[in-house]
Amino acid sequence: MTPVLKIEDVWKQYRLGVIGHGTLYKDLASWWARLRGKEDPNAPIEFSSRSNGGGPDRLWALRGINMEIEQGDVVGIIGSNGAGKSTLLKVISRVTGPTRGEIKIKGRVASLLEVGTGFHPELTGRENIYLNGAIMGMKVSEINRRFDEIVDFSGVEKFIDTPVKRYSSGMFVRLAFAVAAHLDPEILLVDEVLAVGDAEFQKKCLGKMRDQATGGRTVLFVSHNMAAISQLCAKGILVSDGAIAYQGPIEEVVQTYMDKVTEDLEQEVVFPDRPGVPASFTRLCLLDEEGRKTAKFANSSNVTLEIEFMVREKLVKDHIFVLLDRSDGLLVTKVSDDDFGHSPPEIRYPGRYVSQVRFPGGILNEGAYRFRVVIGKRRAVQYDSQACGFFQIEDTTDYRESCFGKRNGAIMVPVEWRHLSGPTDS
Repeated sequence: MTPVLKIEDVWKQYRLGVIGHGTLYKDLASWWARLRGKEDPNAPIEFSSRSNGGGPDRLWALRGINMEIEQGDVVGIIGSNGAGKSTLLKVISRVTGPTRGEIKIKGRVASLLEVGTGFHPELTGRENIYLNGAIMGMKVSEINRRFDEIVDFSGVEKFIDTPVKRYSSGMFVRLAFAVAAHLDPEILLVDEVLAVGDAEFQKKCLGKMRDQATGGRTVLFVSHNMAAISQLCAKGILVSDGAIAYQGPIEEVVQTYMDKVTEDLEQEVVFPDRPGVPASFTRLCLLDEEGRKTAKFANSSNVTLEIEFMVREKLVKDHIFVLLDRSDGLLVTKVSDDDFGHSPPEIRYPGRYVSQVRFPGGILNEGAYRFRVVIGKRRAVQYDSQACGFFQIEDTTDYRESCFGKRNGAIMVPVEWRHLSGPTDS
């Protein structure tokens, strides 16, 4: 099958603090070279494998990217912050040109990158829909046929004739995604901006991207939400330090990324002092059943989180909340210090406090997890929110040996079996 997107040895370098080359002549020469698919005459000669190969004031955002995407592929692009994921989408969508290399695209591309990309702030939502359609090469009649569907999906009908500079970030993203997804692109590029929307809209967006893929269109999806990536995509690309570190089936790519994330498990995290807030966390520590610091637990063992925090102003009826996330971002549970009949102090006076919460063994499945802690009032102000480093649960039973693999599911439920009857002798 002929690829709809082919990237050959693409490099992208930025000069820190420099927008252009310094002269109009050089900027035009670079633009003309990119337009003809030629090498930029103003690009640095040295191409190092190091991210800062061009010198102390230069940064390699992409380094030797090679990839082919076929029609109908739904590809998740993952990696840590600063890895080069967003730059890759910008180069593909031609928001910025590569310093070196070639990109071949077959078909119409629609992109939803940073909030604001492709929209003119002074124009209304209606005008921006037609502007984006024209940029994509669509006729007015084509946009007219899609207009009502776009507005209905975005949910901003009341404000469609308001300049988008007055939109909230959520409204902006809703309209931008609706435009990008409904103007019949052959290739849809979506960056992490979906995180701005609410949960209901994110669900609509994922459903729309799934529909696009089912219709034979190609989707490239950048996200830190491993659950959404795994649900939507069949293939994956792991980007690290501007280069492709791994590509293949999405399950393998996600697992490779999570293995990398959990290499440096943290059994204790210390936070800097925050004197300007009424209360803040100072230390989170993971303890085993003997009270020893550790970040690796057997699935049958209790996991204790020790929480140290500083109170600077008298707190009345405030709570500590603990959220347990799986490594792919799935929320496993949320608890507070007044759950299950516990009675935290109604008043906490200024000073240093230490609390512990114990999660019983035999519940968490094998894998990587992370605690998040919050101090504040219910449905009101949060004084502080912090995350503990990842920790690991290891299955120490004979399940792997007997069943040849990891136990499925987010948790293990300690159910009780009772076999009440069986075959009887005739």
